[in-house]
Amino acid sequence: MGFLLIALFIILMLIGVPIAFVIGIVALLGAFGMPYTPEATLPMKMVNGLDSFVLLSVPLFILAANLMNTGKISEKLIELALAIVGPIRGGLAHANILVSMMFAGVSGASQADAAGIGKILIPSMKKQGYDKETSVGVTAASSTIGVIIPPSIPMIIFAGLTNASIGTLFLGGIVPGILIGIGMMILVYIMALRRDFPKVNRPEWKQLIRLFLDSVPALLTPIIIIGGIVFGLFTATEAAAVASLYTFLISMFIYKTLKLKDLPKILLDTLALSSLSLFALAAASALGELLSYYKLGSIAQEFFTNHVGTEWLFILIVIVFFLFIGTFMDAIPAMILFVPIILPTALEFGMDPVHLGLIVVMTLAIGLATPPYGLVLLLSAKIGDLSVERSFVAVLPYLFIIILVLLFIAFLPEVAFFIPTMLN
Repeated sequence: MGFLLIALFIILMLIGVPIAFVIGIVALLGAFGMPYTPEATLPMKMVNGLDSFVLLSVPLFILAANLMNTGKISEKLIELALAIVGPIRGGLAHANILVSMMFAGVSGASQADAAGIGKILIPSMKKQGYDKETSVGVTAASSTIGVIIPPSIPMIIFAGLTNASIGTLFLGGIVPGILIGIGMMILVYIMALRRDFPKVNRPEWKQLIRLFLDSVPALLTPIIIIGGIVFGLFTATEAAAVASLYTFLISMFIYKTLKLKDLPKILLDTLALSSLSLFALAAASALGELLSYYKLGSIAQEFFTNHVGTEWLFILIVIVFFLFIGTFMDAIPAMILFVPIILPTALEFGMDPVHLGLIVVMTLAIGLATPPYGLVLLLSAKIGDLSVERSFVAVLPYLFIIILVLLFIAFLPEVAFFIPTMLN
């Protein structure tokens, strides 16, 4: 039965069925094959999979990102980023990366980053003479930083699965996210010198200071969120609610770029994007129960015990596995399905769950920019009017940067734990 379900899973994916429905169909048919299983078991497991206070943070962080985009806060961050790095050769591409790092500190979702920033910067880059490949590649690649620099929805989900510290996970994501951003900027600079990309005139100090002061309310958002969680002022879900309320207030009353008439569309967009992620999560919870029935966790642990004798080899297997899974599955259902399977072995090797979480989240972030599932790649390609194939070729050099940083963090975890250790 197990082999039939695996074959069905692969066939459904190959014919283009959305992954959330693939998971749900396989879970449904698998439940029918389990003896003495009541018909209500599957919907009960799906409901139970969503019955979590932590999961409420998913729509709330997406709401905060949508409020930022509609309230044009992202545009202010773009102006600031352009003023800081614009005078460097390839300035607009550098600004694309820098603003993604800033935006990541609010939204926790890469899709919102790609949609909000991409709609502004991809057309602007094309107008300034950048080719489509560079415009789309930089946007898609830098958007992946959204789930690495805190807050991060996948990190929250991982913490809920493993009881790892959300605060430590968040702090652990700061250094890798910054390293990835710097690495991408170095790559852009090399490309800019070769292709003679344009640069922006250096602003006067008065203008730079004005832009910074104008952006301070937006830049305070990640400080409020991360600081509140780390110092125990509120939980991750409460932080998401605070982020939504705060971005609403500054957009409505400080920047005055948000109108009450905008709220229905913002809420509908938030519901549409949240329902997609949460349905996939509910289906994954049901399928996870099926995997438990077939004792996949025990089989995996036995395999690692018998054939994988070292921690470094286990880490490499985890990276390769999630690189593959991330190409056709969103991070949240991928973690729901497979983190419980690998966690016992990781603990046997003495790995810190936070270290494992950073590895898994960073690896799955790469999947956001790889076909066929990569949402930020598809969004950026659509905005840039470029085929997915050419977009993927354009994003590959930046993905190598993420992989290099991932390996660095995987085998030198002290680098990622520098900030959590310093604050403890």
